[in-house]
Amino acid sequence: MATGNDRLIQWLRDAHAMEKQAETMLEAQASRLEHYPELRQRIREHISETQNQARRLETCIERLGADTSTMKDAAGKMSAMMQGLGGALADDEIIKGSMAGYTFEHFEISAYTTLIAAAEEAGDQQTASVCREILREEKAMADWIEHHLPAVTKQYLEREELGGPAKR
Repeated sequence: MATGNDRLIQWLRDAHAMEKQAETMLEAQASRLEHYPELRQRIREHISETQNQARRLETCIERLGADTSTMKDAAGKMSAMMQGLGGALADDEIIKGSMAGYTFEHFEISAYTTLIAAAEEAGDQQTASVCREILREEKAMADWIEHHLPAVTKQYLEREELGGPAKR
């Protein structure tokens, strides 16, 4: 039976893999964005945040005497690559990608909310603090997407109506 500390390590590894998946997914999306410069810039900023989040999680995992899961990290990256490939084939990639990004941010929010509770239960205030910082960043990105999704949608529809490239 797993202890609270064992479960915390497992979930930190999951979160690390999730951030690696997010990095791959965001890099693929940003590399294809041509006509949405504000979105591309915010995604690039979030890539940097995501890389920093993965490093902070790795530090927490190592402080607890464990290491990251190469298998989970690889599976997350593979999943992100497949999602990116599927998105590249959609004629409304910008919309589907934005919706997927918003959904993924909320998945991350739920993961960090859980990690904070688990870290507090294990008496690990340092990990709880790191997860609170990351949670704020994920909420900020979700809020940004929510605020900008109507404008991106409008821009997409206008570009499509005019016959210009709207996909990305």
